[in-house]
Amino acid sequence: MSTVSVDEQAFHEAKELRDRFQRFLREYEFGMREVETKISILRDEFTHHHAYNPIEHVKSRVKSPDSIVEKLARKGIDEPDFDLIRREITDIAGVRVTCSFVADVYRLFDLLTAQDDVTVRVVKDYIATPKDNGYKSLHAIIEVPVFLSTGALSIPVEVQFRTIAMDFWASLEHKIYYKFSNRVPAHLVESLTSAAEAASELDARMERLHREAHGVPQRRLAPAPPLAPAAPLAPPPPPGIVAV
Repeated sequence: MSTVSVDEQAFHEAKELRDRFQRFLREYEFGMREVETKISILRDEFTHHHAYNPIEHVKSRVKSPDSIVEKLARKGIDEPDFDLIRREITDIAGVRVTCSFVADVYRLFDLLTAQDDVTVRVVKDYIATPKDNGYKSLHAIIEVPVFLSTGALSIPVEVQFRTIAMDFWASLEHKIYYKFSNRVPAHLVESLTSAAEAASELDARMERLHREAHGVPQRRLAPAPPLAPAAPLAPPPPPGIVAV
């Protein structure tokens, strides 16, 4: 059985790099959890104190090391360090908030970004200006403070707001592009664009229905009929006579 010699220094350097990378990603996980908590509080408040909850569901993720390396390669960065990664990749931590209607998307965005400890870095409104393929969503890169034993850090988190219809379309589009390794046949691209238009129309129609339903005042009961006048009381009997 042959043995392979291991360079002890190289081994320790690799282990130290791994540990640093894990700490690096954990900071983004903490930032993601801060945003999740903010969204969860809003969701609970709407559920318990308002008649309507605009949040359908929330998903979150931290990019894997492989995904980060792939994105660095696409950017042409061959020898990254952690500071460079922080500057160049702002969506390492991501939270996706799916809402019922388009109006809810902007309402949740305003409620989150109005908080004192949230700093907005970048906003990309693909609802107002969809991508060429029909993709719609509201993207925001925000920074939130994370308080560690070593001090406070400001962590960027990408938050995506979209409707149910937008989320369904984006999920299908991602699966199709993954299946064809991003080389999707032209007729499927056209069908996806057409489906995006249909999803947008559905969003508009459902929101109109929602507003009409909630704009109709509650039906009131008809007023009760007036009470009949009470019959006059009989005069009291004369003294000594017992009424029967």
